[in-house]
Amino acid sequence: MAAKHPAEPAKRAGAPAKQTGTAAKRAASPKRAGAPAERAGAAPKKATPRRRPGLASSPAVTVTPAPTTRPAESTDRPPTGDAASAIAPMSSNQPVADALVLFGATGDLAKRKLFPALYGMEYHGHLNVPVIGVARSDWTDRAFRTHCEESIHENIKKPDPAVIARLLKRMDLVQGDYANNSTWTTLKRKLDAIGADQAVYYMAIPPSMFPTVAEKLASVGLNRRGRIVVEKPFGRDLASAHALNETLHSVFPEERIFRIDHYLGKESVEDLLVFRFSNTLLEPVWNRNYVRSVQITMAETIGVEGRGSFYDSVGATRDVLQNHLLQVVALAAMEPPVGSDSRFLQDEKAKILAAMRPIDPADTVRGQYVGYRDEPGVQPDSPVETFVAVKLEIDSWRWAGVPWYVRCGKALPANATEIVVEFREPPALLFDEAGGPLPERNLIRLRLGNNDGVTFTLQAKTPGQEMDSQNVDIAVDFAAALGERRQAYERLLDDALQGLPRRFAREDIVEQSWRIVQPLLDRPGDVLPYFRGSWGPSESDRIMSGDTWYPPSV
Repeated sequence: MAAKHPAEPAKRAGAPAKQTGTAAKRAASPKRAGAPAERAGAAPKKATPRRRPGLASSPAVTVTPAPTTRPAESTDRPPTGDAASAIAPMSSNQPVADALVLFGATGDLAKRKLFPALYGMEYHGHLNVPVIGVARSDWTDRAFRTHCEESIHENIKKPDPAVIARLLKRMDLVQGDYANNSTWTTLKRKLDAIGADQAVYYMAIPPSMFPTVAEKLASVGLNRRGRIVVEKPFGRDLASAHALNETLHSVFPEERIFRIDHYLGKESVEDLLVFRFSNTLLEPVWNRNYVRSVQITMAETIGVEGRGSFYDSVGATRDVLQNHLLQVVALAAMEPPVGSDSRFLQDEKAKILAAMRPIDPADTVRGQYVGYRDEPGVQPDSPVETFVAVKLEIDSWRWAGVPWYVRCGKALPANATEIVVEFREPPALLFDEAGGPLPERNLIRLRLGNNDGVTFTLQAKTPGQEMDSQNVDIAVDFAAALGERRQAYERLLDDALQGLPRRFAREDIVEQSWRIVQPLLDRPGDVLPYFRGSWGPSESDRIMSGDTWYPPSV
């Protein structure tokens, strides 16, 4: 769902906003309307000294009148002409692309995610540019198209042959080594032949190859004819993330670097913005005065599933916590953006991450499921975590003192991503005549996984003579209520081609995220075993300050 900013009513573009209260009285005041100092071209009145009453001997204090200029929305008449141009907000959007170039086009990411996403775009009528694959594999164009078609049949239920045929007609392949200059001159000739001036260069390649590809694009001038999309991880720690950003900035300006985190393309994650900022009943209680704690769980039932070599080089902290989950925390904790443009959203996320303390290793538990070291590609004495639980603290006026508990892991009992907002108890217990267990606290559960939706856990009267209460759940399933939604990679590829940066990560947000997890990377501590199907090491309860984890609703 596209978020509509609550502070922008539909009539804003037309008639000026109506003034009320004190502002209206001042505007209607004859004295104010006729004041010489407020007429165009008139000099303002000279400030006059004032003496504090009762202190005749006190030195004079000069009081300078505050400037009377107000924002355009508060004036009696909206600005026009040059004045309107001067205050019109600059858009963060980039030009619409005229070609898509996929580096690593014969790799695993393209097969699992990108080709199905391209099929979805073709199916929905959103793909209208040539697609050029670049790969080191010694394939022909025909082999490349066959690979793409097989990927679609493996990942899409009952694909439409006509849609596949249209997609394959768009596809072409440049085969060659990335270190070979002829690869880049061939790519340039293909883009010249189709008249492409605004290509999207998608890096579906290992991060170690990003600098090479970016510099080779610049060597033939293609960096001036498009933008680059880079996949996570954006570095391995704060220092490497900063170095990667500097390398990319030597070739592309920041506004033409789209850092893709597929979690930001999920409808369910984006629903956080709409849920928070389009429903006014939540804002009064979404703060430290009413919220007791926040828990975020991201659980997978599978293990590393054949990706042992990759996973053993990253672990849960780098693979999920630093990017996906800190982005979710930012969306749940940030202040409302001041406008709909991408930079306002990014600014608020950057501010909340800047207010977050670096993770204290003492408030962290790392786990590894039994059998992980037997997975293909995993070192026999690997210290890499497949589970991590941390306590986060945000030093802002809204959240100071509210603990944020975050955990993620593999080989857990359920597939779920959920935020549980736990509220404080009422100031007095009124409804407990039967003397049973104390009423549980109110909860808001925001489900961000495949069964995305929201559940309010409230108190209602228990049937019977006594005045007692019990939990009742009020739940909404977004898929049932709102219908089919597009997949994350399809939405993100579409945004990259349209030049819309809202769902991508900005440089400062990436580096702030690494700053937060850096102490955990520097001093990781022991990794504790846990069995498949459990909720990780039992020691993860230690960081909860006497509380317990809420099991996700599945």
